Amino acid sequence: MIGRERRVGAYLTAEVGIGPDTGKPTLTWTFDQAAIDAEAAGDGWYALLSTLGPDQADAAEVLRLYKGQEAVERRYSAFKGSLAVATLYLKNNRRISALITVICLALLVFCLVERQVRRALALHGTTKVNGLYAGRPAVPTGRLIFQALASFRIVPGTGQSPPVIPQPTPVQIHLLKLLDVDPRDLR
Repeated sequence: MIGRERRVGAYLTAEVGIGPDTGKPTLTWTFDQAAIDAEAAGDGWYALLSTLGPDQADAAEVLRLYKGQEAVERRYSAFKGSLAVATLYLKNNRRISALITVICLALLVFCLVERQVRRALALHGTTKVNGLYAGRPAVPTGRLIFQALASFRIVPGTGQSPPVIPQPTPVQIHLLKLLDVDPRDLR
């Protein structure tokens, strides 16, 4: 029963019997080494079905494209979570289309900010921002970047006095440098 539940029935053979000398129950088991070796030969192999023909992509390219789907899935996750898309009831198709356009533009900004920070970090030879996640270094994601900048404030300038940023955190200053943004520059 345990062999079935753990799906090792093809590799493990067990026999229950009674000892001829003692009359006590016995349990003997053996492993089918040939079956184990056959399974091990297929480890790391899996099939990918593609609509691309052999002239469009070889096996390595199909695998690369498959592995790249993770980035797309991560964006859908941001669309469903970080951007806090809530249920709305709209009256006509034009409004639905407009809302989807605005949400997609927000997702684009979300992705571009993440990409810009990661590219700037790569130029400095690193992949993490110190203090970004719970005071520890972390790989910057759109969610973490916007969370770090959420408490950022700017006091608009008046007359001849320039805008002021009251008490930005070191992480916020670092992110703004990586993004190559000076919020006081109103151009």
